[in-house]
Amino acid sequence: MSNRSGVIFFSVLLGLISIYYLSFTFVSKHYKDKAQAFATDAEGKVDFTKKQRFIDSLWKEKVYLGQTLQQVTERELGLGLDLQGGMHVVMEVSPADIVKGMGGNNAKAAAFQQALKNATQAAVSSQSNYVDLFVREYKKLAPDANLALLFSNSANRTHININSSESEVISLLKTELDGSVDRAFKILQARVDKFGVANPNIQRLPGSNRILIELPGIDNPERVRRLLSGAAKLEFAEVYNLNEIGFGLDQLGAFLFKKQEAESAAAKTTAATAAKDTTAAGSDLASQLAKRSTTDSTATDTSAINKQNAALTNLFIPISNSALGVQIKDTARANEILRNPEVKAMFPGDLVFMWDRKEMSGAPGQTLLPLYFIKKPGGVAPLEGDVIVDAVGDFDQYGKPEVTMRMNGEGARKWRTLTAANIGRPVAIILDDLVYTAPNVNGEIPTGNSSISGNFTIDETKDMANVLKAGKLPAPTHIVEEAVVGSTLGSEAVTKGLISSLVGLIVVLAFMVVYYSKAGWIADIALFINLFFLMGIMASLGAVLTLAGIAGIVLTIGMSVDANVLIYEGIKAEIEEGKPFGQAVQDGFKGALTAIIDSNVTTLLTGSILFIFGTGLVLGFATTLVIGLITSLFTAIFITKLLLDYQVQKGNKLAFASGLTKNWFKDTQFDFVSQRRKFYIVSGVILVIGIASFIFKGFGLGVDFKGGRTYTIRFEQNVSTDDVRQVFTDALGEAPEVKTFDGFDQIKLTTDYLIEDTSVEADRKAQDLIADAAAKVPGNKGTIVSSSKVGPTIANDMIYSAFWAVLLAIVVNFVYIFLRFRNLAFGYAALISLAHDVFVLLVVFSLFNGWIPFISLDIDQAFIGSVLTIMGYSMNDTVVIFDRIRSYLNDPKSRKESIPVIINNALNKTLSRTAVTGITTMMVLVVLMIFGGEVLRGFTFSMLIGVIVGTYSSLFIAAPIVVDSLQRQRAKTPETVAAVVETPAKAAKKTKS
Repeated sequence: MSNRSGVIFFSVLLGLISIYYLSFTFVSKHYKDKAQAFATDAEGKVDFTKKQRFIDSLWKEKVYLGQTLQQVTERELGLGLDLQGGMHVVMEVSPADIVKGMGGNNAKAAAFQQALKNATQAAVSSQSNYVDLFVREYKKLAPDANLALLFSNSANRTHININSSESEVISLLKTELDGSVDRAFKILQARVDKFGVANPNIQRLPGSNRILIELPGIDNPERVRRLLSGAAKLEFAEVYNLNEIGFGLDQLGAFLFKKQEAESAAAKTTAATAAKDTTAAGSDLASQLAKRSTTDSTATDTSAINKQNAALTNLFIPISNSALGVQIKDTARANEILRNPEVKAMFPGDLVFMWDRKEMSGAPGQTLLPLYFIKKPGGVAPLEGDVIVDAVGDFDQYGKPEVTMRMNGEGARKWRTLTAANIGRPVAIILDDLVYTAPNVNGEIPTGNSSISGNFTIDETKDMANVLKAGKLPAPTHIVEEAVVGSTLGSEAVTKGLISSLVGLIVVLAFMVVYYSKAGWIADIALFINLFFLMGIMASLGAVLTLAGIAGIVLTIGMSVDANVLIYEGIKAEIEEGKPFGQAVQDGFKGALTAIIDSNVTTLLTGSILFIFGTGLVLGFATTLVIGLITSLFTAIFITKLLLDYQVQKGNKLAFASGLTKNWFKDTQFDFVSQRRKFYIVSGVILVIGIASFIFKGFGLGVDFKGGRTYTIRFEQNVSTDDVRQVFTDALGEAPEVKTFDGFDQIKLTTDYLIEDTSVEADRKAQDLIADAAAKVPGNKGTIVSSSKVGPTIANDMIYSAFWAVLLAIVVNFVYIFLRFRNLAFGYAALISLAHDVFVLLVVFSLFNGWIPFISLDIDQAFIGSVLTIMGYSMNDTVVIFDRIRSYLNDPKSRKESIPVIINNALNKTLSRTAVTGITTMMVLVVLMIFGGEVLRGFTFSMLIGVIVGTYSSLFIAAPIVVDSLQRQRAKTPETVAAVVETPAKAAKKTKS
């Protein structure tokens, strides 16, 4: 290998990077285990508040390679919700509420209300922008209406007037809708931070007014629904200066001193015990408390007052006349203290403790979170956000960024009173109980037009304007998709995922050694390196490992041997021609390279489409599949070559077949081509049966394609689906869909009960109803272990995205085949073969739906993911065959032979590779079906059927179609057949010459 040193250098570098990023996962787990041990009492009970205090105490502390615990946790290889439990939510900003708010008083008109209703109904089955739908519906009801008159009001006067064009009004509505989604995103981001969840995921879904939120480890879904739903709460309130509450702060200092004295003895005892562990010395919470108490007790000034002051400022650090700061590591402890009724009684009854929305730097090594003391008489702020008309980021007379805001008449009057009473004092701007800023009032503001200045950046003024505008429009967010996975299911999924991975790995490793003898060990070493690189790259990219991701890894194990198989089959062929071992290795690699690249690129293209269009299970699968394909390609081409070259240099001659397998597929003479019309008939019969099944039976649609609520319910013992269905029919007033799920003691129930209602109350009502009914099954109580909800709009969007994903995959693969083989015969054959595979799979899912126990044959996102993966696999298989056909057609020795003979020879020559790759892939899929759990069973079943059908179509559909096409071409222009199948490189070379 000419670039041997470069490959070694890059491999070592990639290995070190993988070790570096994977190490964060182990370090994070180490500290989580320490937190668990610290919070566990002698009886084995865990104090979660104490556990959180331990984590907080180290959150901003450097614990590993100069990284804080927060940074370590952020860099660990995270687990998806299906592996640790938690909640997945898709929030949607109500476009109808935005348009209604923009209309002001005109929105009360009957035509306006009806247009909103019609547009909302149309949005369920349309991909058009909501504003366009509303305008269309309103024009139907009032054809001569002037949109400028409809939306020209005091709130919008800076943007449009009665003379504005219709396009300007529509542009404003779309801008406000998009801006509302941005504001909702920032608000939800702040709300998510309140949950204290490790590695939450929140992102705006492109091209929609939806926001995705994932909260691992959440065990209180009701709290999540309550906090995430509803409009933002924007308030303006007075702030107590510290000197006004001095007496309360003195009492708080005395309280903390007493509490500190009580904790000191316990902390010293705990620290003394912990000191036995030299690795933990000085790093855990107990040690820190002991050090803190020692420092306090040895203070030079031992007066009671100074001790109390020290106790106060040790936790609450003065940072301004109106705020105290608390170190991030102490915020959990501070919250615990501030919630104490005894502490609350020390301060005025109208005082409310509120945190700032962002951290600030304190003394060297300190990160503080400001705490404000807000005045809210009767718990109500004197001014709320509904008075805001507009807010924009601007620049003051000196060119510094500032925010200007405008209020309506009522707001201007209240704002004048509030500012007049607080000249020289701060007024807090609060969103969802977080202080966004507390600027000083320089003078009375009589008009309601104000500017907020400070040391702001341009981005900060944009954020502030968004915050102020959050109170302008009634824009509540609704949950349109939801999934709750219990921690029990999560732990079971981890176990099943690990078992399926290990069994799949062992099966493939054993097969490679059995089939390829000593050379199989080299393939196995390359496979281990591939898995190591795969996990390292996932960790470096911040990818989340899901159960579907584990399935992707297992499938990668099966498919990654394909490149090695192509190489080994090439080397075997060269050895059989009598070449020396070293030369056979070189020529075998060279001959297999084109097929390896083409086959992997087609699979990679399909995997990329999966990644772009997929969500949830499909996205997790696609992530590991795409990364796995890339690492497999690298290890097969470079690592395997490196290991084989080493054997050549050592003078070793490896066997590429065992005594059992050396004659498998040797000198096969199967006549594929002459039987092609029989296979066309077989596929035609399946086509007719499928059309009949589609018409008379149809498909079972999964909840993500039809909308609805799904609950996984576990019973104390085995249960009859008929008995359970009757219980839930009585409770719901309609018959739900009930299927066994992962055993006879567990069912999956699907219903469209209250699915049109997006309120939190509807979610709670449905959940309570299902839970009550499950508990009333005679003699067999059931418990909900997971749930999900998909609204009708989401379901419709998923159907559209699934359709376009499949269509795009077909088109992309057709284009690639045409570009690589420069002949439409190959493109058409690939296209028909892919369509054939998808159709046969649809036939199986329609015809056998409801007949196969424990396997869901519903058409859903997982099915679409399996279809796309099968298309990639089928193309992989087909391209390898096409590559060999092209090679034979370009071989001068084959020019005098007929096209059927040439293609038959090519098919027989690749039969060994087709069989070995198919066998290994099917073996790991069978392992996944057995050990992977119910969640993946339908997905894996469709993959297994697809691999069988894909292998069949490559041999008996795609190749025969090429035969027929090339024969027609030869009949018309005999001299062009060989030329049109040349590789692009060879064609370009001829053109140049």
